[in-house]
Parts: sequence; C-alpha cells; structure tokens
Amino acid sequence: MQQIINFVLRYKNFLLYVFLMLVSIGFTIQSHSYHQSSFFNSASWFTGNIYKTSHNLSSYFNLEKENKKLVKENTRLRSLLFNKKNTRIVELDTSQLSYTITSAEVIKNSFAHPRNYITINKGKKDSVLSDMGVITSEGILGIIENVSNHNATVQSILNEKSNINAKLKNTNHFGSLVWNTENFYTVQLVDIPRLVPLVVGDTIVTGGMSSIFPENIPIGTISKFDLDNSKSFWRIDIALFNDMTNIKNVYIINNLNRKEVLELQQKTDFK
Repeated sequence: MQQIINFVLRYKNFLLYVFLMLVSIGFTIQSHSYHQSSFFNSASWFTGNIYKTSHNLSSYFNLEKENKKLVKENTRLRSLLFNKKNTRIVELDTSQLSYTITSAEVIKNSFAHPRNYITINKGKKDSVLSDMGVITSEGILGIIENVSNHNATVQSILNEKSNINAKLKNTNHFGSLVWNTENFYTVQLVDIPRLVPLVVGDTIVTGGMSSIFPENIPIGTISKFDLDNSKSFWRIDIALFNDMTNIKNVYIINNLNRKEVLELQQKTDFK
C-alpha cells in the first residue's frame, strides 16, 4: 500500500495531466457531434476488427470439422446422382441402390513414375475391395488394386497399365483411356475412329461399358488430337480436370451389380 502511495506522490503531476486530458477529450466528444461520430466510428472499426479476427481464428480451427461435414454431404449427393434412376430425391433406399459411395483420404500419392499408385485410408474393414472405382470431386482418379484391413492402393490413371472405358460426351463415341507416361496433367484417349468429328475443348467422360464406374463421370477435355500411324484412329490428348499432384479427399465407388454382370459376361464369352 505504501508503495502505491509513493508512486502517486512521485508522479502526481503526470497523473493529473492524464486525468485532465481524458476529461477534456470526454467533454469534446460530448459537445461536438463530429468528434462524437468520429470516436464511435473509430471504436466500431476497432471492435469490428477484433470480432473479425476472432471469427477468422475460429473459422480456421473449425476447417477440419467443416471439411468432414462437406465430404459427408458430397458422399450422400453422389450416391443420389449415381443412383438417380433407382432412388427418390430426398432419401436413399439402400435395397434399391446400384452404387454405394465411401469417402476416404489420400495418405500417399505418386505421379512422376510410369506406374503410379495412390494409398488411401480405407480398407477391408470399411468394405473396400479390389476393382472398385475411385474419383474426386473433379473427376476420375483410378481403380483400387490391393486392399489391407485399414488401407488400399489405387492404380492411378497415371499408370501405363491403366485402361478405362471413356467416351466423347457430345457424340457418345467410345474409346480407351490410357497414359503414355509423358505428362502427369494429360492422358490419352485411343480407338476413336477418324470419321468421328473432334473439337479442342470437348469433354471426355466415363463410358457406359464399364462395370466399375458409373457413366458420365468427368475426366477432362481434349487439348490436342492427330491421327495414329495407321491413319484409321484418332490419337487424342486429354487435359485432366484433376490436379493429380494435389489429391486429398476421394470417393470409392462400389457397383453392387458388378459380380452379376461379370458372371453373365463370363458365361457369354465361353459360348
């Protein structure tokens, strides 16, 4: 207590000056509308920035939670989209589904090798099996090759072994999607006859002849085309919608009718 008294006595002139200055500022603000307006505007700006900063910090720390909510909602919406012929608009009747969708995250991604693979954080315990399709919100990604209890590897479309049914969206002409290993932003569409009209910028999507992917999943757009050595088919470069160097959230597609289709095709092939 004595120290406080000594402090006040030592700096009494300065403290008196500060007190009188605050009193004068208060009288000025109250007596002049301009100063009053300026003061409250400044106070509003200051508190507004504090609230804004607080909101931004709160939003940042909630990003992961919000992201998971969005992924869950996207999974539901994609299920509706892929099963739109067999479902009502609001609720999914799982007994009538043709496809189920499971969300996952990429934990390892390669894109600079001739045979690239992606590792995801879902496996057998999540009902994930080999030969299921994998996509992102932008488009096709690859096909699951190997599965463990908690993880799976995906054969990327950036793999020289990859061969996926694809078509021209505008004309429905089918071909095979392959990769020549030269550029991880571009894949190739082959087996399109030369009589088919092509335009740079045309969209390429998955075809209806696959037992893995639903029809019309986006792949990319035509960036360049010319004739192959036989001059009978187009050799088409496809600029991918996916940035294959930056993949995080993915969706695993399970065709519930795939086994039945394959068994039927096998019986037909042996006849």
